Amino acid sequence: MVTVQPVTKTKKDKDFIFSVGRRKESIARVRLFKGHDEHIVNGVPFTDYFPGAVAKILFERPFKVAGALDKYRVSVKVEGGGKSGQLSATVLGIARALANASPLQFRPPLKKQKLLTRDARIRERRKVGTGGKARRKKQSPKR
Repeated sequence: MVTVQPVTKTKKDKDFIFSVGRRKESIARVRLFKGHDEHIVNGVPFTDYFPGAVAKILFERPFKVAGALDKYRVSVKVEGGGKSGQLSATVLGIARALANASPLQFRPPLKKQKLLTRDARIRERRKVGTGGKARRKKQSPKR
């Protein structure tokens, strides 16, 4: 007879703060670490994943508002939607993680800049009787 050993799970001390950000169809899972290193998005540096100056400004905005630009780094897994929705979801996730890191210090300025507000606008569903789009009307013959 084979005896089954019970599996014991050991809890690792996590050295990060986890948060989730959502926008449209995108979901960003954010891990906030202490220390200054490059930010990683889906295994690549964020400047490669979100190229351009505008994306960099938006990405770093929660850090600048909180005054924690060189104090933290993030690792993000983002999926779904397009690049714009993914960037907005990532920014919300970073802001939430910073607010959890130090609620008394970071939360008020982030809230004042509306970085902790989830944008609830989503794609409108397609209706029956339309020509394939949400608000489009079917073409009617005039003759």
